[in-house]
Amino acid sequence: MKTDQFYNKAYSWILDKGPSFLLGIAILFVGFWLIKMLSKWMSVRLHKKEVDPSLTPFLLSLTITVLRVLLIVAAMQVIGIQMTVFAALIGAIGVAAGLALSGTLQNFASGVLILMLKPFKVGDNILAQGQEGTVTAIKIFYTVVTTFDNRTVVIPNSKLSNEMIINVSSSGKRRLDIEMKFSNGIDFTAVKDLINKVLEGTQNILVTPEKRIGVSSIESDGYKVMLNVWINAHGFIDTKMAIQQKLMENLKTSGLKLPGL
Repeated sequence: MKTDQFYNKAYSWILDKGPSFLLGIAILFVGFWLIKMLSKWMSVRLHKKEVDPSLTPFLLSLTITVLRVLLIVAAMQVIGIQMTVFAALIGAIGVAAGLALSGTLQNFASGVLILMLKPFKVGDNILAQGQEGTVTAIKIFYTVVTTFDNRTVVIPNSKLSNEMIINVSSSGKRRLDIEMKFSNGIDFTAVKDLINKVLEGTQNILVTPEKRIGVSSIESDGYKVMLNVWINAHGFIDTKMAIQQKLMENLKTSGLKLPGL
């Protein structure tokens, strides 16, 4: 008797819920196949769009995970599983996780923005958070900068997205400004010729924009000469020191000495 009741209930359930159950399973199989095809298509598109390699796996993973969750929820609704308690549980977990990981999520969102908007890229020289150096890695949560004295600095991405960043190499060139003071007895033309001679023998000097050499100020005990010259951004410090060294040496040998030399 009990066996007959069981079979009768099972038969009734199959007649009542069977079609919905089979439809839900079919939706899962078709949905997972479509998501797989979409993943391949997105991978190709992101590669063609030259999206940062650090961002591509994250975008694919996030998209696929969200679609799979939505697909499972849709299939459960079709089958007839009540989602009220499940949705409330997910919401509570999401709120708790958001509060606990607020700082981490902020770094995460900032990392995504940096990788998408590209205010700087790997290999750029930047000045941020009082540190100047070369960007060696951009991660989802942080950016790694190697300073010129070979220190590795890890900066949270939220700091980089919310505060000022100076990218000193993005344009490929920088202007070097050097100011020197001479006594009134020294001819400016001789000073200008000496500076031009020094620049002609220095590498890393750009032809355009043109250099400028002029009198920046006149004082009672002399005048100041300003040199503006454009050089490659990479190697800026090396070129600056080389020019200053040559200027000092040539000024001494030519007799056009700076005050105090």
